[in-house]
Amino acid sequence: MTFSAISEFAFALGLLINAVLFIPQAYKLLQKKDAQEISLVTFVGFWLIQLITAIHGYQRQDYVLFAGYLLAMITCGWVIVLTFYYQQRARRS
Repeated sequence: MTFSAISEFAFALGLLINAVLFIPQAYKLLQKKDAQEISLVTFVGFWLIQLITAIHGYQRQDYVLFAGYLLAMITCGWVIVLTFYYQQRARRS
C-alpha cells in the first residue's frame, strides 16, 4: 500500500468521523427535547464551512471530499433543524 493510498484512506475516515460526530448531538436533542445548551450560531457556522468545502471539492472533482462534507452537512443540518425547532417551541411555552 502506498503512502498516497494510506493518506486517502485516512482522509476519507476523517471525513466520516466529522459527519458522525454530529449524530450524538442530534440524539441528545431528540432525547431531551430541549436545545438550551446548543448554540444555533455555532452549528450554522459549521454548516457553512462544510458547504464551502463541499463546493470546493466538487469544483476540484475531489468526490471523496465532496461526499464527506455533504454527509457532514446532512448530519449538522439535522442538528440545526432540531435546535431551531426546540428553541422555537421553548419560546412559545
